[in-house]
Amino acid sequence: MIKLRGHHLFCLVGFRGMGYSEEFAENMKNIHEELRKNPKTLIQLIDGVDHICEKYPKYKEYHCLDQNIFDKDKQILDKLNLQVGQTLTWEEVENCIRKYVTPEDIDVICYRCSWRSHGLCKGGIQRILNGAGLWEIK
Repeated sequence: MIKLRGHHLFCLVGFRGMGYSEEFAENMKNIHEELRKNPKTLIQLIDGVDHICEKYPKYKEYHCLDQNIFDKDKQILDKLNLQVGQTLTWEEVENCIRKYVTPEDIDVICYRCSWRSHGLCKGGIQRILNGAGLWEIK
């Protein structure tokens, strides 16, 4: 089971191989690939440091416990009609995205995110809406 916080659901949808460090990107790629190849993988939604945060580089300013990150987690879970403590499959997460999310939601919910300007998350949401699933990372 993969433990994820709310905002990482959108980060995984937009992930294309980049990250805060090589170790961070490799960890996220491993999680991303597991979900892409096995959409029935179980996800437990948690509040706080998850399997992605645990590889955040030690030399960077740690933001995983900042209130604005917790606020973004809540916004995204509310948007998806999900809640902390819930266990579901990645396939079910994608179904919630198709039901409740548009690419334009990224501009509103993730307006502070430094990755937003790359446009990857909006593209990833559109892929999910089109039924294509997660990007293949090469």
